[in-house]
Amino acid sequence: MLNDDLKGQIQTAYRTFLENKSLKPRYGQRVMIAEVAKLFGGVELDEEGHRAGEAAVAVVEAGTGTGKTVAYCLAGIPIARHLGKPLVISTATVALQEQIVLKDLPDIQRNAGLDFRFSLAKGRGRYVCLSKLDHLLQDNQALASRQQGFAEEGFNIEIDEAGFKLYTRMVEALASNKWDGERDSWPEALEDQDWARLTTDHIQCTNRRCGHFNQCVFYKAREGVQKVDVIVTNHDLVLADLALGGGAILPDPRDCLYIFDEGHHLPDKAIAHFAHHTRLAATADWLDQLDKNLTKLLAQHPLPGDFGRLLEQVPAQAKDLRPHQQFMQQALTEVADFASAEDFSGQIRPQHRFEHGEVPEHLRELAGELKAGFGRLTDLLQRLVDILKEAMDGETVGVHQTQAEEWYPLFGALLARAEGNWTLWTQFALVDPEGKPPTARWLTLTETNDIEVHVSPILAADTLRQYLWHSAFAALVTSATITALGKFDRFSHRAGLPKSAVCTLAPSPFRHADCGVLRIPDIGADPRDNSGHSAAIIRELPVMLEDALGSLVLFSSRRQMLEVFAGLPAEFRPRVLVQGDLSKQELIRQHRARVDKDEPSVIFGLASFAEGVDLPGRYCEHVVIAKIPFAVPDDPVEAALSEWIERNGGNPFMEIAVPDACLRLVQACGRLLRTEQDRGVITLLDRRLVTQRYGKAILNALPPFRREIE
Repeated sequence: MLNDDLKGQIQTAYRTFLENKSLKPRYGQRVMIAEVAKLFGGVELDEEGHRAGEAAVAVVEAGTGTGKTVAYCLAGIPIARHLGKPLVISTATVALQEQIVLKDLPDIQRNAGLDFRFSLAKGRGRYVCLSKLDHLLQDNQALASRQQGFAEEGFNIEIDEAGFKLYTRMVEALASNKWDGERDSWPEALEDQDWARLTTDHIQCTNRRCGHFNQCVFYKAREGVQKVDVIVTNHDLVLADLALGGGAILPDPRDCLYIFDEGHHLPDKAIAHFAHHTRLAATADWLDQLDKNLTKLLAQHPLPGDFGRLLEQVPAQAKDLRPHQQFMQQALTEVADFASAEDFSGQIRPQHRFEHGEVPEHLRELAGELKAGFGRLTDLLQRLVDILKEAMDGETVGVHQTQAEEWYPLFGALLARAEGNWTLWTQFALVDPEGKPPTARWLTLTETNDIEVHVSPILAADTLRQYLWHSAFAALVTSATITALGKFDRFSHRAGLPKSAVCTLAPSPFRHADCGVLRIPDIGADPRDNSGHSAAIIRELPVMLEDALGSLVLFSSRRQMLEVFAGLPAEFRPRVLVQGDLSKQELIRQHRARVDKDEPSVIFGLASFAEGVDLPGRYCEHVVIAKIPFAVPDDPVEAALSEWIERNGGNPFMEIAVPDACLRLVQACGRLLRTEQDRGVITLLDRRLVTQRYGKAILNALPPFRREIE
């Protein structure tokens, strides 16, 4: 299918782009263009135009500075247009999404001679629901009496004067076409609680039955997405669409040419998407309110027919479930040994993990009772929702069409919560099959001493294999950091890549040895001795950063970061900005502002500052990495994965911990050189890189900076 005409279009577009931008071709960029063209252009088609044969998947690691977006767009867009199929570009972060939509695609349109249309696809939660907005501005007191018990589902319709004015201005802005209904385009910052009243999800949405459907801003946006050549979205939305069967939000995956930029995040995103949690005391309170408020509602508004008969059973079912919640809370309190644990964001939370994901039998029995109870509640609510659908179509006696439109989203929200609890307790009560990766199961204690119960898969391989690789027309995964220890094995294992997948390295244009120095000094402290290591960093850091204008210091734990900051000399501390004191965006803004004034500035950051942070030139002349960034030992999903590997005769440290740490270290080193003009120093304060065998393997996988090792 990749005929000479298509090849010519791609070559012409690349040549035209380079000429118009006065750029020289980059070897890595040309490699990537060729791989994308081979992937998308090599798919065999059946009679209906769908993929025939094996899954079409390619993985390309392309270092910073390669020009990934230009490469995959110049190759992907002509092929997608030739096939009449959409090119779906998915990112992990909002920053890259905005860069592609606001900068990269318009730049390609202007300079590559390609004619194409593009659009940004967002989830329902970013759009106002006109039906909810309309209800909010009705007679609030009368509406409140009919919608009691739904505040926790986002139906707290008692609004103050300021809220009433805000929603009135929104209606006026929509009516005058001054606002498109997206949260991101509203000219003022919106509080989450104000916006939550205005949004819906696929369960609550009445779709074509809604009186506002023809004006619905979400469906207008979705309709617009179906008419463009390139759709820019995010991994979460793609996974949500696939979980709904595909084609619910985005086009049918069988017709999509997917590009997953920042693709190393995809396995973790998939794990998080299919994880579940619930809070015991909060859910017990919800059941109590459901019982009381629906009983009161039935007394005030008798409803005839099947709807009324089924509705009468809901309070009793909720009342019956509440003591089971309390029994489970008591039982979990007795077995849980809540130890302080630090998560990947550096937050400390009391946690209890069930080793190997194995829950004691008496807890599984209690979970089975909760599963059965929530199953009955879910069944009742599902039948009520189905009746409301029929009522909106005028096919049900006893429920008026207007009343059904009002009730449908409310009962949809109740159904979603009941169904979520049923899914969680189903997973919690299961005994994992032999030979298969177990489910991670753990508890956390909230600030209000409520017990939060979690279940999560530990690998996304089967999920991605089933929902994505074998469903998509074709899929490209790309990132600056996919390999670990120089191999694609880690990503292939976690992502469940099909055997037919092709993996390629597209080299970065940066001359690392000329532009940067990698230093490993001897600071006289073992990184495994936390207090001694922190003391050494406190002693050495001010001298180390003396000549740098902009610096970034990366820590593996919040505890050590705060300990080092507290111990710094008083005269040095004012130049340090610490993650957590400000939002990430504000912290970076203040750092840039200081450097622009020629004032020295240092950012102290955790894992989230080790990737996706762009501080070119003087903004980051020195990167200091406190330790090899091994995974947080308290992470329950990683711990369960390690146990499973060990149980199967593997070495979790060498198979999981070392490759993961290598990947994170490469990402951290990637903060130094952001353009071909950048220069600087990376200092690693962990001697294990040169004293341990695994450390040398990690060191050899890092970018080829000039090395200075004491």
